[in-house]
Amino acid sequence: MSLVHPDRLFSSDPKQRDCARELYQTVKDLPILSPHGHTDPEWFAGNQNFSNATELFILPDHYLLRMLYSQGLTMEQLGLRPNDGGEYENDPAKVWRIFAKNYHLFRATPTGFWLNHVFAEVFGFDEPLREDNAGYYFDKINKDLASEEFRPRSLFDRFGIEVISTTDAPVDSLEHHIHIIESDWNGRVIPCFRPDPVMDPEYEGFAKGIKKLGEITGEDTSSYKGYIKALEDRRRVFKKLGATSTDHGHPTAETHDISEKKAKKLFSKALKGKLDAAEAGVFRGHMLMEMARMSLEDGLVMQLHPGSFRNHNQRLFERFGRDKGADIPAQAEFVNNLKPLLDKYGNESSLTLILFTLDETTYSRELAPLAGHYPSLRIGPSWWFHDSPEGMRRYREQVTETAGLYNTVGFNDDTRAFLSIPARHDVARRMDCAMLAQWVCEHRLSLNDAHEAAKDLAYNLAKKAYKL
Repeated sequence: MSLVHPDRLFSSDPKQRDCARELYQTVKDLPILSPHGHTDPEWFAGNQNFSNATELFILPDHYLLRMLYSQGLTMEQLGLRPNDGGEYENDPAKVWRIFAKNYHLFRATPTGFWLNHVFAEVFGFDEPLREDNAGYYFDKINKDLASEEFRPRSLFDRFGIEVISTTDAPVDSLEHHIHIIESDWNGRVIPCFRPDPVMDPEYEGFAKGIKKLGEITGEDTSSYKGYIKALEDRRRVFKKLGATSTDHGHPTAETHDISEKKAKKLFSKALKGKLDAAEAGVFRGHMLMEMARMSLEDGLVMQLHPGSFRNHNQRLFERFGRDKGADIPAQAEFVNNLKPLLDKYGNESSLTLILFTLDETTYSRELAPLAGHYPSLRIGPSWWFHDSPEGMRRYREQVTETAGLYNTVGFNDDTRAFLSIPARHDVARRMDCAMLAQWVCEHRLSLNDAHEAAKDLAYNLAKKAYKL
């Protein structure tokens, strides 16, 4: 018995399936580019063995946590330590058994698909995870994780990863990136500049973050001028360590072109915690304009990920912090919100702004027409809740007719679940090949063009868009 079928995600139509197989064979072993993700750079700097299956698979993965929590399991049962010092299950084997008992919850989900790929292709399991084989799974995975072949750098090389980008705040020390560069390992792990904690006045600890930014850079960040200089300084440091992009997880895509006088006033109020919601939105929108200006100067690619109501479950956020599966998609708007930025920078071909959405209604109505016109815009892949076979198909169907294939940027895995990276890229490559095969069989695309497009979608577009 096999956990994964060789023709998974290909059409049941024999002609389309044969074509998809042919296309897939040419891209399945291409190097993996992971230009946006959340893996921990300390893994690759220290190259220490992962401790156990629970800490690697369950605790950091909000996809798993949200599904299990939705069925009545508590975060404490799943091994997460509450901020208030309350009791929690600290036996990894017991947590794993709970996970195995509830593994059926992931049937027909992208998470289940990725996990089965990892269990089969990385660890060699040939039977599904169940409660009665939980111990066998746990012991074998732990035994493998303790070996030299399963150290982070070995897995990086085994997975065929060419480059992976982490996500780092401006106040991060970047010490692990420095250590990687100074080591004798040739794996390419680069930072990404994520300034939300010091650009969003509604981010918890905003004023403390601004103070720390000043301490790191030596600038007077109590003044607006010093604040801007400090951000420019940190961008230079990030770029020196290999960064090619910035990332912005704002609630909306709103941008504002305001005077320096007004910006100074808003910044002063933000430091005192006195901005209302509307003013906070204006400040964030102004700072996106500043980031675009800086990107034109230093060449860093911008990524904008709006439309997530983060930490929707307030009680969970207070007890366990961020990234516990309580982020919820929200309605998004781009045409009017981006107008100030596009008026100023949209025609600059030397700027690249990659737009993501959790609101699929914007694909054909807003994002594809915008990216199909402005030279500065590209559309990011189907993201987060839509990083799925169905989501990828909907994305291609809604975006391609207006933006084409070449105003998109290939695939990025956007994950902190390291072992799932090959699985996620494999799904994307299979779905693109299945889509291209359909177009070939419908005589909408020649086979030669499909072969070229398959390689572009799997590798070339990401390499170009992210300047890798």
